[in-house]
Amino acid sequence: MSEAERTMYVGNLPWAATEDDLTALFKEFGPIVGARVIQDRLTGRSSGYGFVEFATEEQAAQACAALDGCLYRGRALLVGPARPKPSRH
Repeated sequence: MSEAERTMYVGNLPWAATEDDLTALFKEFGPIVGARVIQDRLTGRSSGYGFVEFATEEQAAQACAALDGCLYRGRALLVGPARPKPSRH
């Protein structure tokens, strides 16, 4: 099982959301291997999206089904499988 199959993209995050917030939101679906909120390189501000990696693909699928479109701090989350980074050849 690849990391991409266990990793969820989480979009439309509130600007103040932290990695601890993501962990707290998703931990009910299983152990969190990692969570990160992507920040703008120039400003250091949140870019409004992040990623959560689960131990299994099943846990990731359950989290996606339960939280996609869910309101979190007044914003409808976009949750789906993360797409692998394109190679830079």
